[in-house]
Amino acid sequence: MARKQLTMAEPYNWKEFTDRTTLERSLADTIVNRLASSITKRGKALIAVSGGNTPKKLFQVLSNADLAWDRVIVTLVDERFVPPSSPRSNAALVSENLLQNKAAAARFVPLYKDATSLEDAASSDSVDMQTLPWPADVVILGMGLDGHTASFFPDAGNLASLLDSASTRTVLPVHAQSAGEPRLTLSAARILCAGFLALHIEGSEKRAAFEQAMTNEPKKPIRSVIEAAPKPVEVFWAP
Repeated sequence: MARKQLTMAEPYNWKEFTDRTTLERSLADTIVNRLASSITKRGKALIAVSGGNTPKKLFQVLSNADLAWDRVIVTLVDERFVPPSSPRSNAALVSENLLQNKAAAARFVPLYKDATSLEDAASSDSVDMQTLPWPADVVILGMGLDGHTASFFPDAGNLASLLDSASTRTVLPVHAQSAGEPRLTLSAARILCAGFLALHIEGSEKRAAFEQAMTNEPKKPIRSVIEAAPKPVEVFWAP
């Protein structure tokens, strides 16, 4: 079988694939169908994606998908406070891998902006992004080996605010030593209200980290997000 789906008594649906190519195609098909449905219903669609190495090939598959990309808005789940010229920029990753080919017609709304401080950038983003068609139709999360997702790092000083599902903020600043750089992130409130919320992880280390995060104490951010979600999160994994 190309895919094995397990039924677990957990607040998530585990979708296991035999290889990463099959996972990427399946997840891309699901994303495209969700976006197309939204375009049919309300004339536009909004997707928030994560950075890192894991989604790069997924982005490349999506970039060639048949979709009314000119009606799609793409934004980021989180971003390092670095300009798009930086090799650490998630905006650059998305521009180089997703906003190509057919998907070049999509509108991209980055999180980074040249501001006097991280806090000023987050406040400005929160105001500007209120004009987007929330709730997002699709949000794709990643996860670090430390159990962080988005930029909800375990050592972030404002972690409780980041995870507040009742927050009225769209974008929040993050200072965490383990993050490497200051970050900007969508609030959990914005992430959790997505029409389709998925976690995309690959490899045995990520699977082990996920399983530990979902059972061990203290509670990791990824577990907090999954347990707060109003419906089961779809977890896509391949070795």
